[in-house]
Amino acid sequence: MSKHYERPENLTGLVIVASTRAARGVYPDASGPIAVQWLREQGFDTPDAVVIADADVPAYFAQLVESEEPLPTVVLTSGGTGLNSDDRTVEAVRPYLDKEIPGIMHAFWARGVQSTPAAVLSRGVAGVIGTSFVMTLPGSTGGVKDGCAVLEPLLDHICRQLEDYHDH
Repeated sequence: MSKHYERPENLTGLVIVASTRAARGVYPDASGPIAVQWLREQGFDTPDAVVIADADVPAYFAQLVESEEPLPTVVLTSGGTGLNSDDRTVEAVRPYLDKEIPGIMHAFWARGVQSTPAAVLSRGVAGVIGTSFVMTLPGSTGGVKDGCAVLEPLLDHICRQLEDYHDH
């Protein structure tokens, strides 16, 4: 007999923005609030985005993953996925992934390239750390919007699988 899946109410989210200039106050971050608002609209308890300098991303992410506290259900990053020498987000996240989900990134790139050919220059990754989903997004507002649009129809299924819910 098939059970009906009901998304739990205690879903949490975290948005990490890698931007040296925004962290220094040169300008306000515009991408983080988009991801935060989207997660909140999906029912995730999500604080405001954490904005950190690019050079601090590896240490911040390592501390987050290695903490005694469980990771949020969904972690989205913005920035640090490009080709610049200080883009370190992918390298900070990838070693911790238990499973990569390349199909999500392929869908993301396919969506992005409809707006800009440069979308394929994002080196982002998506995957799972324990029972948490993580996706690295570019620092542009358009890239974050594209990432949220790709994830929206998949989010319930991702949550089901993270909970080992097997009915399809």
